[in-house]
Formats: sequence, structure tokens, C-alpha cells
Amino acid sequence: MEPIRSFIAIELPEALKAELSRLQAQLKSGEQHWVKWVDPYSIHLTLKFLGNVAPDRLDDITKVMAAAVPEIAPFTLEVSELGVFPNLRRVQVVWVGLSGELDRLKQLQQNLESGLATLGFTPESRPFVAHLTLARLRDQATPAQRQSLGQLIASTTFKTASGIKVESISLMRSQLTREGAIYSQISSARLGKPLPTKNA
Repeated sequence: MEPIRSFIAIELPEALKAELSRLQAQLKSGEQHWVKWVDPYSIHLTLKFLGNVAPDRLDDITKVMAAAVPEIAPFTLEVSELGVFPNLRRVQVVWVGLSGELDRLKQLQQNLESGLATLGFTPESRPFVAHLTLARLRDQATPAQRQSLGQLIASTTFKTASGIKVESISLMRSQLTREGAIYSQISSARLGKPLPTKNA
């Protein structure tokens, strides 16, 4: 069977996606063919990118997700400032940062990392930075174009009333098409839900 390109993520409320769409419209100016904007209605908070996974491994991944969530109660994240990787002079990725109960988010992400390591998934070497990706710059973007977008981002303020109430995590499928990636949920695990006990 064909492998499934997949990742584990927190899905966003529709109200926040609409606000991210308005923010993108504010940042778009003229013909920015060197900027690849992420469809705002498919933006999510990625906890772990898994890559191409054999279909018969999906159940084991779902079990790891279920084992990662029982001791973590639902929590809330707030959307904070606009930012970029690696810096405003050489913009490569445009993102919106997150604040709020980041300690619970970090614990959840670490639980997933350690559980997935037992299945052979390599843990991330870089520290986890909670963010929502808005855009990526194409390789052909010139240094001047990268810097001008950085200046625009530095002068743009973004405030939103929409938070993210994190109550579950999802195993997602990513299907790459010419129009962009199409995402669909494979399975999910609810936070704070105890693992089923085995009958003696």
C-alpha cells in the first residue's frame, strides 16, 4: 500500500482562520510571485511532522497520541506577534507566534516526541517553537525582496480576539496537489482523557 504523508497537529477554530486570512490580505502587496502564501483555512499548529508513513503504522501512531494526552488537561493558547525565520533582513518564513499556556503545549509535544521515538521516529534536534506559518519565500526571491517584506512585517501590528482552546490533537494526512496541499484528519485523541484500563 502507498505510504501516507502525515503529521500530528492542533487544528484551529474557524474564527481564527478568518482573521489570519485578513492578515494575509493586509500583507499582500502587488505581484509577490516570490511569496508562497499558505491557504489560511488549512493552517494548523504542527506538533510533529512524520513524513511518509506506511498505512499499517497509523494505529500505532494513534496509540502514542492517546498515551501522550491523559495527564494534560485542555488548555488555551493566544495568538501573539508576527515574526519571521531566520530574521527580518533575510526572510524565509513568515509566521504568527503563540503565547498562553505554552508549558502544557511543550509537555504535550515532548510526550509525543518520546512516544514516537519508540516507533523509530527521529526526535527533532531543534527546540520546538510554537507558531502558525503564513507564508514561505521561494528560492528565487532576491535579497531586496526578502528585506522589503521584512520591513513590511516589522511595521504591521496584528491583534486578534480569537484564542485556541486546545482539547484534542489530530493525526493528519497531507496530499500534495498542484493547487497546494489538501489536509484531512485520520484520527484524533482528546486531552485529559484517561487511557482505557485493561480488565483483569
